[in-house]
Amino acid sequence: MDGILITLISLGVTGLFILGIPIFLVISLWVIGVSLVIDFTLANVGVTLYEGLNFYGLLALPLFILTGDLINAAGIAKRLSDFAYSCLSWLHGGLGMASLGACGLFAAISGSNSATTATIGGIMHPEMTKGNYDSKFAAATVAAGGTVGIIIPPSIIFIVYGFMMNLPIGDLFMAGLIPGILMVVAMQLVCYFIARKNGYGVLKAFRFKHAVKMGMRAWLGFLAIGIVLWGIYSGAFSPTEAAGMTTGFCLLAGVLVTRELKFSQLPTILMRSGQITGMLAPLIAVSVVMQQVLSLLGAKEFLTELLGLLGGYYPILFACLLIVLLAGTVLESLPNTIILAPILAPIAMSIGVDPIHFAVLFLIGDAIGFITPPYGLNLYVASSMTGIPYLQIVKAVLPYLYALMATWALVAFIPQLSLFMLSF
Repeated sequence: MDGILITLISLGVTGLFILGIPIFLVISLWVIGVSLVIDFTLANVGVTLYEGLNFYGLLALPLFILTGDLINAAGIAKRLSDFAYSCLSWLHGGLGMASLGACGLFAAISGSNSATTATIGGIMHPEMTKGNYDSKFAAATVAAGGTVGIIIPPSIIFIVYGFMMNLPIGDLFMAGLIPGILMVVAMQLVCYFIARKNGYGVLKAFRFKHAVKMGMRAWLGFLAIGIVLWGIYSGAFSPTEAAGMTTGFCLLAGVLVTRELKFSQLPTILMRSGQITGMLAPLIAVSVVMQQVLSLLGAKEFLTELLGLLGGYYPILFACLLIVLLAGTVLESLPNTIILAPILAPIAMSIGVDPIHFAVLFLIGDAIGFITPPYGLNLYVASSMTGIPYLQIVKAVLPYLYALMATWALVAFIPQLSLFMLSF
């Protein structure tokens, strides 16, 4: 009888999700409904919701979100984009490649996929269309570039994953560095060949002095990146302390150095960052309860037994990654992580996959989901930002999708790509 009720509840909340009900409410209704069925007391649910957020490491979450908004308002993101273009303007597709490079630099400060797409897209898409690029390809480029937002450290989702799976967030950050760079390079190669084939862009001679000048203008961005990476890598800061230092630095830089950030803008910036945090934090809290409920239902044991029928290291690993990818086509990265990581990570560990390596693989799959239809959040962000129909961007983004899939497979086959930075 319990099984029938749980199935009906699951079907019901799935229907609500299809109708567009926010994912937080969908998961909450499922958790409460199933808890009542299996006699998991609501008092325990309340305590677990509180304890789910009572974790010092999660303070980095709102701080990195705020950092992303500050570097945009302070003009630091624009200076990083200008520097990237000054280095690549002599290549076919140089402006597109610069957009992808700027996404990587922005990601190294902000830690958010959709924020990376929105910020760099808002700066670079108009420049690309004026520079003789097809507008659909330009929109696809900034959408694809945004995928590195949760891979190149710092990463908001790495913070959530580390919290949920009890892994060192600093180690996760460093493990994502090389794979994130590889993702950017792979997409830049795609951009180069497509631009060369179609004659996109206008070639400009490389001027060393101009590149140096643009680099000097972007020094604030490089320093912000350095604060994060050096602080965490050297052990001088915890990820939370690094987030606080970077937020404070970007605030002072915008007000005192670039002077593009006005005190009158701060309430709006803080409110926007607070709204994003307010959407993420309750979802994290309810995910802790969901883990408990799934554990009581034996979900991990069932899936472990099912995947165990495949036999062998790579069949099970790639089955796990396929599940992540398929879930990413319909779920945003946070609920995907919340639902699947506690189930799949122990399965991967049972066959000998390093937990840090699997975390990187899991989140690369999550990142690819940002440009994978029918969901593909970055595609929707690019569509709303440019006015180009969603399906047209989907078609244009496919070459980038294939490049990211190839990079994902490479990292899966060569664990040292994610573990190398932890060997020092």
